[in-house]
Amino acid sequence: MVPIRVLLIDDQQLIRAGVRRILGECREIEVVGEAATGEEGLAQARRLRCDVVLMDIHMPGIGGLEATRRLKTLNPPPAVIALSVSGQEPYPSHLFAAGAEGYLSKDCASDEVVEAVLAVRSGKRYISRDVAQDYALSHAVAAPAGASTLSLSCRETEILTLTCQGRNTKDIGNLLHISPATVRTYRHRIYGKLGVRTSVELLREAWNHGLIPDEPGTEPPLAR
Repeated sequence: MVPIRVLLIDDQQLIRAGVRRILGECREIEVVGEAATGEEGLAQARRLRCDVVLMDIHMPGIGGLEATRRLKTLNPPPAVIALSVSGQEPYPSHLFAAGAEGYLSKDCASDEVVEAVLAVRSGKRYISRDVAQDYALSHAVAAPAGASTLSLSCRETEILTLTCQGRNTKDIGNLLHISPATVRTYRHRIYGKLGVRTSVELLREAWNHGLIPDEPGTEPPLAR
């Protein structure tokens, strides 16, 4: 049997090493490459023609959401499993909308990593157990917590995330291959959808709905 060819994309070498070790215990899977950024991962995916990509959402550069969208333009496209510290909405919904087949939190059990790779390779969708309940509940009620951010498109979410990383309009345009004017148009839509008027209010809204990952010792942006 030909093993499933897997590419790991994560900016943390320790995470890549851990996932590689877990997958290495399964004879049906072969890790064929690693990358630390979305851009590097795209280049590797084109060269290696992998079957499955395990990819972090928060990385330097274009990030997991935009990288997923671009991976899906390859012929043939690999199955994508998002790997994130956050399993809360709107991340899962936006990754699935961008074309991902799986979603794992970094707190999931090690056996789920193997299960996810085998599942998506067979054409199924996989959500780790610690994410599935929250995902299901958020879609079972009319107005879930974070509904305002769920109204954002995949592109708007990507631009919001890059904005929260401190990227300016020109940088975002270069990363996403769109003009600065288009970035400003998207930002205007984001402000309208989220009902905010200033950058501080935007950061507060993004923090409240999990678009800025919690880091030890950090506090939410102060409203002004």
